[in-house]
Order: sequence, then C-alpha cells, then structure tokens
Amino acid sequence: MSIIEYKNICMAYGEKTIIENFNLSIEKGEFVTIIGSSGCGKTTILKMVNGLVEPVSGEVLVEGNSTRQADLTMLRRNIGYAIQGSVLFPHMTVEKNIAYVPNLLNKKDKKRTEQAVTKWMNIVGLEDSLRGRYPAELSGGQQQRVGIARALAASPDILLMDEPFGAVDEITRGSLQEEIARIHRETGITILFVTHDIGEALKLGTKVLVMDAGSIQQFAPPHEILHAPATEYVKKLVEKERRRCHLPEEKLGDCEYSGAV
Repeated sequence: MSIIEYKNICMAYGEKTIIENFNLSIEKGEFVTIIGSSGCGKTTILKMVNGLVEPVSGEVLVEGNSTRQADLTMLRRNIGYAIQGSVLFPHMTVEKNIAYVPNLLNKKDKKRTEQAVTKWMNIVGLEDSLRGRYPAELSGGQQQRVGIARALAASPDILLMDEPFGAVDEITRGSLQEEIARIHRETGITILFVTHDIGEALKLGTKVLVMDAGSIQQFAPPHEILHAPATEYVKKLVEKERRRCHLPEEKLGDCEYSGAV
C-alpha cells in the first residue's frame, strides 16, 4: 500500500529544471534513505511531502490525498520533520519543545500531552532530568534527540529527516543511527531520510533511493544497490563504499557499516 506517491513531478527554479518526470511510490512502513549528488533534488523531493515545496507540475499524494488540495497546516502537524541541527525553539525548555505539536492537537488535554513527552523522551534516550533545560544547555547529540522526539511526539505516520545527524560527532552519530533504526522497527513509521553518506544510506534504509541530476538512478533494497547497481553512477557509489570498508567486491556485504545488508 502506497503512503506517498509522486506522479509526473517536474520542478524548476527560474529557468533551471531541477527535477523532470519524477515518478515514485513509497509503501507504508518503509525506511527510505535518499542519496545523490549535491543539487540533485533530494531535499526538494523530501519537502514536497509536507508541502514546503510545491512542484511546477505533477502532484504528490500523501495517504491518497494530493498535497495541492490539502490543508497544509494540518498536513504538517501529522508529518514529523527533523533536520540537521534540530532547530529547537531556544526560548522553550526541552519539555515545551517536545510538547509543541501535541499541545496544538490535544488542546486542553494536558495529561495526554505530558504522556507523549514522557514516552518520546524515553524512546529517544533522554533523561527525565533534562525536561527543564533549554537547548543552549544541551550537547549537540541531546539537541538532536530532542528534535527527533519533537518530530515524533504527535505519533505521525510519516517522518521526514533531512541530514539529521550531519552536525554531530561520529560516536554520537552512530548512537543516533541505532536509535532511529530501533524506533522504525518498534513503531513501523514510514521514514524518508536524506543523507550524503552512502554507508549511512545502506545501513539504515529498507529501500535506498539513488538520485542524480533530478532523476532516479535506482530504487531498491540495500543488497541490490550493492550487488546489482543499475547505472554507472550507482556503481561509483558502491565502489566508494567498498574502498571505505577496505573489502574486495565479493565481501562488500560484510562491511560493518552496511548493516542493512
């Protein structure tokens, strides 16, 4: 069952066409990692799902409904959105940041909102003692966890993530990768995750979308990307990962970072 569908999407900025005749269906519960060259349209495709970007032509369907006809405020309240650096409200505590969308949805039901905050702080690995702290008092990893908890606090069916771990150190990044993979397994939420790192894409995705110059190079499970690259562009990405793992081609699937294989 498709939860997100792109139909004949074209996108241009001025006279420059970024995306042309883009068609893709994403099934409910998939963890789709999106990777490609800079400027290939990764973030543009992501932002079309919650209406932050509207295509020049074509349409995006979310749960069968076109974003062109949707109430964008309600659409965005029901889609989680986490980006690099978390972009928390600096004047709000951890608790109030996470509670922001649940408060809008639950109105006067404060208990329900409090339960949501407690639930997601626990799931993303935030200690309860952090509730009253402000973003400036948190580490980069803690800020990112708060950002993820805020994106998930309304229990959305879809989570959009735009290079969410790009600004943290490698150890914290590995920990956050494990957390988001666990959250996906436990909740079955549909995730679209933009990354510039082929290893991260292969490790996390149940499907990997490889893009170049606004077009789909391959959309397949990680093992197909690794062992049956569809285009020369995909082959180069695979070769890059092979070199990083210091493994011969036949052993590439053994690479520790390519955990989805």
